[in-house]
Amino acid sequence: MDVLRDARKAVGLMRRAMRLREARRSVREMLAVRPALPAGRFHIAVYFADTEVNMYQIRQWYLPLQRLADRHPVVVLSRSPRGAQALLRDDALPVAFVPEVAELEAFLAEQDICIVLYVNQNTRNFQMFRYGRRMHVFINHGESDKVYMSSNQYKAYDHAFIAGQAARERLADALWEYDVDERTSMIGRPQADHFAGDVPFTPDERTVVLYAPTWEGDRASMAYGSVRTHGVALVAALLATGRHRVVYRPHPRTGVMDAEYRAANERIIAMLSEANAADPAAHHVHDDGPDIGWQLTAADVAVLDVSAMVYDRLATGRPLLVTRPASEEAEIDESGYLSACEWLTATAARGDAVAEIDRVRADSAAIERLGRWATRYFGDTSPGAATARFEAAIERLWEAAAGHPDA
Repeated sequence: MDVLRDARKAVGLMRRAMRLREARRSVREMLAVRPALPAGRFHIAVYFADTEVNMYQIRQWYLPLQRLADRHPVVVLSRSPRGAQALLRDDALPVAFVPEVAELEAFLAEQDICIVLYVNQNTRNFQMFRYGRRMHVFINHGESDKVYMSSNQYKAYDHAFIAGQAARERLADALWEYDVDERTSMIGRPQADHFAGDVPFTPDERTVVLYAPTWEGDRASMAYGSVRTHGVALVAALLATGRHRVVYRPHPRTGVMDAEYRAANERIIAMLSEANAADPAAHHVHDDGPDIGWQLTAADVAVLDVSAMVYDRLATGRPLLVTRPASEEAEIDESGYLSACEWLTATAARGDAVAEIDRVRADSAAIERLGRWATRYFGDTSPGAATARFEAAIERLWEAAAGHPDA
């Protein structure tokens, strides 16, 4: 058995190496037909070491960064061949493919990079921290009350952009010897000023329900995903009414760790297809596209797992239910919005989920609470306010870097 297991592992590693080699060749070909990036052009870099599976983390920043690039040219430093492929296909920002440290150093030597932005906590970020005389800034890819949002890894960055007062208090409570006032800037959610995508159906009398679960997680404390415990029953109930339209947007990593979770996801997708075939006017949507935004604004009610999507929806001030994780080991910070949210348990999802959705849509007290919590998490949510704060925070760091004695 050990020999067979080792043989399978060797075959898997060989296939992975072949895929990476092919991806690297493809990236080189894509770059060969593009103009070379001019030396001395870029002032701000986004460091992205991930593959295509985590592209959602940077895609949500495209539009704010494109606007920022009007004043300070922005380039993405891509370390992964498959990530670079996706970035080049998106063609949203200039991309420097620097898989090896020597290539990264060569690119930095010919550019005037003053600020480096990071959208996640990839361990390869550490390779970039070695370069001083520039600001390393964690901008994250969402706001939530996950334990990830108060990680001690924040200390690795010179500065962090956070959403609002709730995030500031979360960090102050969790981290020792960390000056939250000096090392963070509250910017709100600038992505919300640039929600992307066109609604793929014509609005009608149907109640639109967004179900956007997260993945199953890679550890017990992060097991927030609801596809297997809530999702199949929830979607089946909504499809049966004839008066609801389901927009199903599963996390891109759904099913990567758990075969049963993956099977439940596939079952939901099949149910949506079968429902559309039976009633083409229903226009249920399985959404796996790159654009994020229209889903949050088009939905009459959102059903979301403990994730950043909860807080993106919160910023709209519109009705939502949060799925209560079935696992008792999942860590839930109920000191913030999750202490006052409208929960949907697995039992309720398998019982009368439709009644819960109808109730939260009509509950004026619940909607009023949303507004109060939105202000606490994001500050001023009026159109353009967060973008202005983001750009002002960049300018402050730019001026600080320019005024440094070694600059």
